[in-house]
Amino acid sequence: MAYKEKGTKRRLRSSYITSVISISLVLFMLGLMGLLILNAKQISNYVKENIGVSVILKDNIKEVEIRRLQKILDASDYVKATEYVDKETAAKEFEKELGEDFISFLGYNPLRASIDVKLYAQYANPDSIAVIEKNLLKQSQVQEVDYQKSLVHLVNKNVKRISLIILAFSILLFTISFTLINNTIRLSIYSQRFIINTMQLVGATRGFIRRPFMAKTLMQGIIGALIANVMLSGVIYLSQRELSQVINFSNVEMIGVLFLLILLIGLFITWISTLFAVNKYLRLESRSLY
Repeated sequence: MAYKEKGTKRRLRSSYITSVISISLVLFMLGLMGLLILNAKQISNYVKENIGVSVILKDNIKEVEIRRLQKILDASDYVKATEYVDKETAAKEFEKELGEDFISFLGYNPLRASIDVKLYAQYANPDSIAVIEKNLLKQSQVQEVDYQKSLVHLVNKNVKRISLIILAFSILLFTISFTLINNTIRLSIYSQRFIINTMQLVGATRGFIRRPFMAKTLMQGIIGALIANVMLSGVIYLSQRELSQVINFSNVEMIGVLFLLILLIGLFITWISTLFAVNKYLRLESRSLY
């Protein structure tokens, strides 16, 4: 008899641990999606702000004029950063890409000096760049403005598409998470269906029967959420260390809200799943339990 009780306790403990691990992993996946949503805008901005615009300068203009133009660009609302590239530097970079000494072959350096411009994300779209290009061409030092129009269109198009995909995937992941946690709780309650029936037979009220199961699964939800938040903290730490240019988790308030949301989701899903699962077995007759 004692051996049987030990076996039952071991199974219940194993079931409890399995439920907590399952809940924590599901909540962790939800948390990862939350982190992605929080940083989707920043990732989008990072991509857009790496679209290069080259302001090609005319030959034989004085360095003082170049510096003056660069200062004008740096002071512009749409410019994040500028870098002056002289003819010699441009030739070295092109030679490295080409793999051949084209200057020796041609006998002269055909490349022009330029100012490489990085735009702020809100201006890195086809319409804004077209206006910027028009204004830059009015400057007497500027020969032409060069940028990849197809890349600008592609980046802006894909950013919108990815935003919709993330939204759809978030809804899908929440549905899957709810289903997985619900099934985990139902299996846990199923293994104790005879205990529920025994309590009914001795005259316990439905509220009294539900109470220990609700307390147990809510505690599972809390522990699962805490484990998930600890794992998310690890992800945040590694992301900040390895991908600080792309991902930034400096907004502590938003991270705190996400952690609280993970806890509330864990509590809500475990509570609602337990309520339905226990009520199901409260309605069943004894012979239907087998």
